[in-house]
Amino acid sequence: RREQARLKASVVEQDTEEWQKDPHFSGLERVGGVDLSYIKGDDSRACASLVVLSYPSLEVLYQDCHMVAVSAPYVAGFLAFREVPFLVEAVQRLQQEEPQLQPQVLLVDGNGLLHPRGFGTACHLGVLTDLPCIGVAKNLLHVDGLARDELHREQVRSLQRSGETFPLTGTSGKVLGMVLRSYNNSSKPLYVSVGHRVSLDTAVRLVKACCRFRIPEPIRQVRHRQLRG
Repeated sequence: RREQARLKASVVEQDTEEWQKDPHFSGLERVGGVDLSYIKGDDSRACASLVVLSYPSLEVLYQDCHMVAVSAPYVAGFLAFREVPFLVEAVQRLQQEEPQLQPQVLLVDGNGLLHPRGFGTACHLGVLTDLPCIGVAKNLLHVDGLARDELHREQVRSLQRSGETFPLTGTSGKVLGMVLRSYNNSSKPLYVSVGHRVSLDTAVRLVKACCRFRIPEPIRQVRHRQLRG
């Protein structure tokens, strides 16, 4: 908890890059996606993956999938301590082997500020790599009074078109993230939250801009390569 609190103090919840302030993200050329996927039936072996796509064409420029041995135990609320070191290593390999392809932002299959102590995987990875990071989750994490109750389901149903959103406001009054309908043909939303060095508004706009389907392309390509591998 102390280490988590120490790292959390470094999280920046605002835009820090010029491209983030442009409505069309002019200057953004590379978007990364990361994920750690476990071997079915074996939670000690996983594939740590990083993919870098061009922006706005969303073509794959770089991919890195490494099998890793996961030894740290799973503890609820501290998943990042188990998984992030392998993702940091993937970023470092890229920086050493193809530094010109370093992503300007990372989309993380998981949460950022939407976390029991406001420091999910996207925050953790962002602080350790000092890269802008965005948390993109497929399911709602029940924190700060948030729940998939009837009111939440009704709000989700109210999202009729791609790009429509509503904020996730906890009982504390803090907006922890945004619910986004990312794709017209899918009624299942995404849960977007700030990781590091990006505002929530920018995070949502970028995730939407990266969606050809429900899942944003950087994360979809990571999963596609893990399944194919």
